[in-house]
Amino acid sequence: MNRTELESIARAMVAKGKGILAADESSGTIKKRFDSIQLESTEEARRTYREMLFTTPDAAKYISGVILYDETLRQKTKDGTPFSQYLTKLGVVPGIKVDMGAKPLAGFPNETITEGLDGLRERLAEYHKLGARFAKWRAVIDIAKDIPTQFAIDANAHALARYGALCQEANIVPIIEPEVLMDGDHSIERCEEVTSAVLKSVFEQLDSHRIHLEGMILKPNMVISGKKNTARAGRQQVAEATVRTLKRFVPSAVPGIAFLSGGQSAAEATEHLSLMNKIGNLPWELTFSYGRALQDEALKAWGGKPDQFAAGQKAFARRAKLNGDARNGSYTAASEQAA
Repeated sequence: MNRTELESIARAMVAKGKGILAADESSGTIKKRFDSIQLESTEEARRTYREMLFTTPDAAKYISGVILYDETLRQKTKDGTPFSQYLTKLGVVPGIKVDMGAKPLAGFPNETITEGLDGLRERLAEYHKLGARFAKWRAVIDIAKDIPTQFAIDANAHALARYGALCQEANIVPIIEPEVLMDGDHSIERCEEVTSAVLKSVFEQLDSHRIHLEGMILKPNMVISGKKNTARAGRQQVAEATVRTLKRFVPSAVPGIAFLSGGQSAAEATEHLSLMNKIGNLPWELTFSYGRALQDEALKAWGGKPDQFAAGQKAFARRAKLNGDARNGSYTAASEQAA
C-alpha cells in the first residue's frame, strides 16, 4: 500500500467545487434508463451516451472523478482513446464499480448482502492496469418493520471493510458506500437511528481491517424521510440531521464524504448538499457522487438522437455546475430557475 498515493487520489476526488459522476449503471439498469427514451440498449448506444457525458466541454471544472462499469472502463472514444486515458488527461480520476450486487441474505427475510469478494484481488489488479484509481462497493440497508437487523448491518459492514482493505492493497482508493434506502414510509428520526447504527458498525469494521482512513471516501445516504412518508421533513431539517449524524460517527481523518442521491430529484439532492455546506465548520469535504441526479436531464435532452448530442451535453454541464455551486453552499432554488 502506497499511503501517499492513496491520500493524493482521495484528496483529488473531493477537490473543492467538484464532485463525482456515477456512470456505473449495470447493463440491466442502463437498459431501464434507455427504455425511458425508447432507445435500444446496444453496446454502441451505451458507449455513445457515456462519451457524450465524458466529453462535455468544461465538465472537468465540476467533475473530479467518474465511476465506470466494467464494460465502460474497456471502451474508447470515437477517435480511439480509452475512456480512462481521456478522463485522466482532463484531470478527472477514473474509478470502477466492483461489487456484484445485493443478494438475499440467507436466513434474514427482506435483507440483503452485497457479493463480489471472490476473485476481487485479481480484478483490482487488472482494473488498476486499465487505469482505475478508485473503486466503489455499495451495501444496501432497507428500513421496514423489524428490519434492519443488527446482523445484516454488521455483515454488510464487514464486507465493505474487506473490500476496502483489498482496494488499498492494490493502491486503489475505496469508496465505502453504505446506503440506507429511502424507499419506505419511515420518519427522518427512524432514518437517523438506522444511519447511526450503520455508520457505527462500518467504522468499527474499517478500524478492525486496518483501513487507512486518509485514503478512502465515504459515500452515505442523507438522513431523510422515506419517499412514502406523507409528512416528509423539510430540506433544512435534512441538512441538519445529516451533518449531526456524520459528526457523531465519521472520523475527521476521512478526507471527504460524497453523498449518493438515493432516488431524490436532481433539485432536491443539489439543495440538500448546498444547505449542508452552508452549515460550515466541517472536518471533511462534503461533495456529491450522483448518478440519476446528474444524468437524468442530459439523458432526456439527448434522447438517443445524434443531432441532440450537444443538447445532452448542455444539460449535463448545467446540472454539474449547479452541484459545483452546492459544494460551497451557494446554490439556491433561484439558481435552478436562472440556469
